[in-house]
Amino acid sequence: IGWYVPPWLAKAHPDITDWKNLNKYAAKFKTSESGGKGQLLDGDPSFVTNDEALVKNLDLDYKVVYAGSETALIQTFRKAEKNKEWVIGYFYEPQWFMSEVPLVKVKLPDYKAGCDADAEKVACDYPVYTLDKIVSKKFADSGSPAYDLVKNFSWTNDDQNIVAKYIAVDKMTPEAAAKKWVEANRLKVDAWLK
Repeated sequence: IGWYVPPWLAKAHPDITDWKNLNKYAAKFKTSESGGKGQLLDGDPSFVTNDEALVKNLDLDYKVVYAGSETALIQTFRKAEKNKEWVIGYFYEPQWFMSEVPLVKVKLPDYKAGCDADAEKVACDYPVYTLDKIVSKKFADSGSPAYDLVKNFSWTNDDQNIVAKYIAVDKMTPEAAAKKWVEANRLKVDAWLK
């Protein structure tokens, strides 16, 4: 979870990926909805975000504007990449769209435990989430090779993004998507089975 820009924008203006430089570009992000400030595009208003507090507490010349949905966010980022338009917005990964348009994350002040405890005073990045694998003690002690597979299993956000794209965009069944990914990543899978 965080703030992202289209790849073309990060390539053309590499310093835009550091929050300290965002005010320098605020005018480029102005829209009719942002009231003379740069627009920070969020998705559905029901998404839990710290963005309004971040804009205020980091003293950024931006206004949070809601696209209305995840689909609207995706369409906006897709169009921005295609047409070289200025967009900065809330997004997250893993997410299938990242395999189509690899958005570039903006570095916000480092997250530290508790920095987001007071929703009105948040001035740090979102926490990083890791994949947790949970099994029963009985299964772990069973000696089953299936446990070794679960224990050794790991994959990246990019791995998850592509499988999710196979399902969401290419309309593959989860089984077909898994099979396609396994066939393309045999070395990774073989390492899980050792």
